[in-house]
Amino acid sequence: MKNKKGMGTVEIVIIIAVLVGLALIFREALTGYAQNVMDFVFDEGRITNAFG
Repeated sequence: MKNKKGMGTVEIVIIIAVLVGLALIFREALTGYAQNVMDFVFDEGRITNAFG
């Protein structure tokens, strides 16, 4: 018997498939969250008010 150490190709493919499936299921929530984060980070009104 061979000593199988580490993760094989099948395990990697299954993990990627699960992650893609979760991303598709929660697509709207993830895009809304990403948009809120981007709006917060790149809010020019906060920057001008802080230094104005």
